Amino acid sequence: MADPIASAAVENVTKQAMTYASPYPRYFFCYGEIVQDFTNQRNALKLRKERVDTRVDEAKRQNEVIYEDVEDWLKRAEKELEETQNLQDEIDCVKCFKWCPKWGWRYCFSKKLAEKTPIISKLLETSNFAQVGYRDSLQGIEFITSTDFMDSESSKSALNQIMDAIKVVNMIGLHGMPGVGKTTLAKEVGKHAREQKLFDKVVMLTMSQNPNIRTIQDKVAEMFGLNIHSNTKEGRAEELFRSMQGVKKILVIVDDLWEEFRLESIGIPFGDDHKGCKILLTTRQQQVCSKMKCQKEIQLGILSKDEAWVLFRGQAGLEDDCSILNEVAKEVAGECKGLPLAIVTVAKALKDKSLDEWRDANQRFKDSTHLCDEEILGGVLEPLKLSYDYLKKGINQMTGNHIQMCFLLCSLFPEDEEIRIEILIMCGIGVGLFPNVYSIEDKRKKIVEALKKSQKSGLLLETDDAERIRMHDVVRDSAHWLTSTGENRFMVKDKLKEWPDMVESFECYTAIALWNCSSNIKNFPDKVEFSKLKTLFLGGERKWKWKWKRDDLLVVSSTFFEEMKALQVLYFRSVYFSLKGFHFLPNLKTLWCEYCKLENFSSSLTNMRSLEILALIWTEIDEISEELGKLSTIKYLRLSHFEVDEEEKEMKIPPKLVSRLTSLQELHLTSENNINLLELNSLPRLTALSLRLSTNQFSQEDFVFPKLQRFNIDVCGYIFSFEEALSIRRLRIENFSSSLSAFKNLFCNVGKLKLQNVSGLKNIVPSIGKRVLNELTFLELDSCHDMEFLIDITKDQWSTFAFSNLVELSIRRMVSLKGLCYGLSPSNRAINCKLHKTKGCDN
Repeated sequence: MADPIASAAVENVTKQAMTYASPYPRYFFCYGEIVQDFTNQRNALKLRKERVDTRVDEAKRQNEVIYEDVEDWLKRAEKELEETQNLQDEIDCVKCFKWCPKWGWRYCFSKKLAEKTPIISKLLETSNFAQVGYRDSLQGIEFITSTDFMDSESSKSALNQIMDAIKVVNMIGLHGMPGVGKTTLAKEVGKHAREQKLFDKVVMLTMSQNPNIRTIQDKVAEMFGLNIHSNTKEGRAEELFRSMQGVKKILVIVDDLWEEFRLESIGIPFGDDHKGCKILLTTRQQQVCSKMKCQKEIQLGILSKDEAWVLFRGQAGLEDDCSILNEVAKEVAGECKGLPLAIVTVAKALKDKSLDEWRDANQRFKDSTHLCDEEILGGVLEPLKLSYDYLKKGINQMTGNHIQMCFLLCSLFPEDEEIRIEILIMCGIGVGLFPNVYSIEDKRKKIVEALKKSQKSGLLLETDDAERIRMHDVVRDSAHWLTSTGENRFMVKDKLKEWPDMVESFECYTAIALWNCSSNIKNFPDKVEFSKLKTLFLGGERKWKWKWKRDDLLVVSSTFFEEMKALQVLYFRSVYFSLKGFHFLPNLKTLWCEYCKLENFSSSLTNMRSLEILALIWTEIDEISEELGKLSTIKYLRLSHFEVDEEEKEMKIPPKLVSRLTSLQELHLTSENNINLLELNSLPRLTALSLRLSTNQFSQEDFVFPKLQRFNIDVCGYIFSFEEALSIRRLRIENFSSSLSAFKNLFCNVGKLKLQNVSGLKNIVPSIGKRVLNELTFLELDSCHDMEFLIDITKDQWSTFAFSNLVELSIRRMVSLKGLCYGLSPSNRAINCKLHKTKGCDN
């Protein structure tokens, strides 16, 4: 027998010789080692690429830009895996048939593997990316989406002039009548500038009659990826100014400018301060271009007859033929005076209508004696009135009138405001819309349907926020024209420095909106006589402060309302007033206050015996007293972020107060509060609920939330925004160790569910209940350390029906999670959704 020590020495010498000598002998004698090394490295690269791909996909979902070296690595890894697939296939084939390759084949094959292995190893060494992407500044949604640009002679000429001018001058003015397409053309300019890479950054700002400087500054900062630290308007402007000076070439589109304006007050550098910053402004009035010292002025004209017909035919969905319908439609299109806004609006209103309806519309145009002769609006108002009239076409008179009133209510809000649908709903309920529908939930649906009908008719515009809508300024002017005479007369004024002269004719107004009234307004009356007034919107100047004083607010006397006995809706913003005078308002149904200060709230509540809607948002009162319980008619109560005592953050609600509000259908308490949850079960009509709760409020073991149609309940979590809880069913539970039995009725129809640091749950179903979560679309799990599976089929066969509508599943820090479903074979999928954000999950 050979000496073991000698054998080991020989083996060691042989390995060293093969290492330092020519590699060729190694291809013969180390075939197995080379194959194993290649296979291990290739498998490692494959797994590493999958992991990097996952991180890249997650970064893209978060709108991050992927680093170039990461994308280059992925391409090289993909190329290597593809090129070596045939080598891996040969290895698998040899293993499968267990045959011993010939020495010549073995030599050649080993050489190929040995040459590829270092390349793969190098890829693995360079794959440890700390980050795969970064957040880029926004590019502007205006230039990403379609602009509906009409390629007319006028617009093409204006576009070419602007594109030529921005190369040689700094300030360009585009002017034209309302609705002619200035905004659409400006967006097209921005789109061309981006596509041709003429500028490093293109940003578009909407000014309107009363520009909100802070909102505009926020948009500019967002586009430039800048976090503003200053609170004052001047400080924010300076930060923007310096940041924009660091960008070489910028195009700023200033849309809908009404008067001369200092762009420096926003923080936009141009001229000698930044020769690379070009300005394109749009305005209705040519003199604004002159006052802004535009070096190039361009007028955008209306469409020719043929161009107008092409646009009209496309929007109305008409065929290009010689039918009788088209002949009538051409006459209607001619009445739109070549104005794109009017053409689009009327065409959408008449789309899919019968020949008789087209003829009727055409005759109404010809017979009309109501054409407005205002210089700025020209002949556009009557075509817009046609769309307004069509809102009630084909339905009963009362319903049609109420749909029109929903549209008209939008015109009471400031120009270019994104109007919260919730406020429109509550104002609509206050003025008595849809009286044959009794519950708030059903009225809500009716009013939302009415708003959607106006939107489909082109009279209202959607926004990025599904809970808000917008009214084009020309359409708003048309609505004001519609309400200048007749039964429903409106008055809307903005930026009041002095109370308007009250003449006898003002007594016939049914709705008045006075916005941005100066706190030092002159001649503000102690009493006014509006005997027919049903709706009053009153707003002081918006002060962006967390705290405000009496001098910051518009002060209204308690006697101001004495002669408004028909008043049904009061909407206040930034107003200081007393409820003492409210006993003069026997018909008041809706009181909505934002950023206000109320005196005598507790002592005067009994004066409002007809009140159905009460909302206090960022509003200061003296206290919530027992008197609130005497409002037997109250159906909607919203108390959000309002203040009673500076030292007390929690909303103090007297015991048994809520349970006395037996008519209550919706309750929204979105600040910290001390509500006794058992009182909710004394509200038989409750259908919608928003609550921000602490774990201490779940001390009653027998409490169970009632069944609800809509809810947004947060336990130990977020601060609510205004819109939340208005159209969703969401439940968020954090830092909770008690039984979840209180939520069992909510689990039946919850749409969005978040569980964070909830202990004691081995699974979700059936632990929280059987036959639940069938309507769930979004589930987020975070730090529930006891949870092992989402579903345990072995304990309840009906569990397979849970999560049947789940779209998105987010999992974070679930250290004990073993899988999604326990008890099903891998071929059966109980959960089919998008899974992402997996962090801290070992398995």
